[in-house]
Amino acid sequence: MADKKKVEQITSMDEDFARWYTDVVKKAELMDYSSVKGCMIFLPAGYALWENIQNLLDRRFKETGVENVYMPMFIPESLLQKEKDHVEGFAPEVAWVTEGGGEKLEERMCVRPTSETLFCDLYKDIVHSYRDLPKVFNQWCSVVRWEKTTRPFLRSREFLWQEGHTVHETAEEAEARTLQMLNVYADFLREDLAIPTIKGQKTEKERFAGAVSTYTIEAMMHDGKALQSGTSHNFGDGFAKAYGIEYTGRDNSQHNPFQTSWGLSTRLIGALIMVHGDNDGLVLPPRIAPTQVVIIPIQQQKDGVLDMCRKVAKEKLEGLRVKIDDTERSPGFKFAEQEMRGFPVRIEIGPRDIENGECVVARRDTGEKMTVKLDELTACVPKLLDNIQKDMYERAKEHLENSIYDAVDYEEFKKLIDEKPGFVRAMWCGEQECEDMIKADTTATSRCMPFENNSPISDKCVCCGKPAKKLVIWGKAY
Repeated sequence: MADKKKVEQITSMDEDFARWYTDVVKKAELMDYSSVKGCMIFLPAGYALWENIQNLLDRRFKETGVENVYMPMFIPESLLQKEKDHVEGFAPEVAWVTEGGGEKLEERMCVRPTSETLFCDLYKDIVHSYRDLPKVFNQWCSVVRWEKTTRPFLRSREFLWQEGHTVHETAEEAEARTLQMLNVYADFLREDLAIPTIKGQKTEKERFAGAVSTYTIEAMMHDGKALQSGTSHNFGDGFAKAYGIEYTGRDNSQHNPFQTSWGLSTRLIGALIMVHGDNDGLVLPPRIAPTQVVIIPIQQQKDGVLDMCRKVAKEKLEGLRVKIDDTERSPGFKFAEQEMRGFPVRIEIGPRDIENGECVVARRDTGEKMTVKLDELTACVPKLLDNIQKDMYERAKEHLENSIYDAVDYEEFKKLIDEKPGFVRAMWCGEQECEDMIKADTTATSRCMPFENNSPISDKCVCCGKPAKKLVIWGKAY
């Protein structure tokens, strides 16, 4: 009865998706609430996910020539004020430090909401010639944004992320780097997180403050809402002009370089939960899972059972991330916990299995069980993990593709947004007034102007009926 209750404590996602999400986060022990309002504590299971995200993504970054640095967490107000659009965009979310060491500061400092200003201040000192370019830097850090409404992983006052900041000789190089990093993000989500995304450009209203253009990857959660999962910004030379970054060009005259910025955060943990999870808890893709295989001894008190489990882990599953659950709890409880925590593969080994030279192998994503010879585990399990990774992506992709709808008039648009969880493709005139009206009427926002499947579906704006300029993906979002 206790084992059954453990699973029943998760609210059904069809009954209350928001509550289901919070239940999974808490009961899988990914995080806890702190005494600082709006800030959360990463527990080992949650932080292990971020470590894997960081390690896999950092490797991808470095393959493109990125170097890691670390900048201060405090930004003097005078430095922040140099780029007008940038400071106005972040002003409502900034946390200010006004006192230090018991004394009032001569100039207040903000706790970084992002680090463009600090990188610009660095680049003006280290970039002097075209020979110094490009600089392709990234930092892994935390940032603070004073959010009014918070939610674990999705929105908190302090969160972990990476922010890349690069500086280039030409506008073409900056644009190429902007799109390159967007593609790095999309490949990472597809290949490592098993999450399909839609790549596209943000509208002027939705682009990053101070940027010339912002590109995004948009993922769809199980409930049909969008989650902006990574953004890449082309700054042009606006920040360089504002912060006095100049270099001597090949023509021996002074030029302002061109910059980019790109970031991805712990929101991805929320995406993992909401794209793949089910009513039993987490379902983790093998490539990102901190534990890929959990071995559960059956009747572990009997001679030879634990020894065989350890032998299998060491000799048959070498190179995989394996855990043996040898705690003094019932197998039923352990099965429920394994499902709750989303371990991709479970192996059950008991006295009878040992006699027969076999074990039971179960998939977390489908619940499928199979009997496998112990001598065949070395070949079977890695292949099974690859299949799980592939199948999880295909299911998520199918869900995304089946939840995109087309609308050519406003009544149809509003009806789809209201009744069909998912994204709506519709034409747009390019005017912010229509964006504002759509948000006011439906709470849906422009997610992006997609790079693919963007052929016009009508010649009129879905909102005002004027000539259309762009096809836009619209949807409700986290």
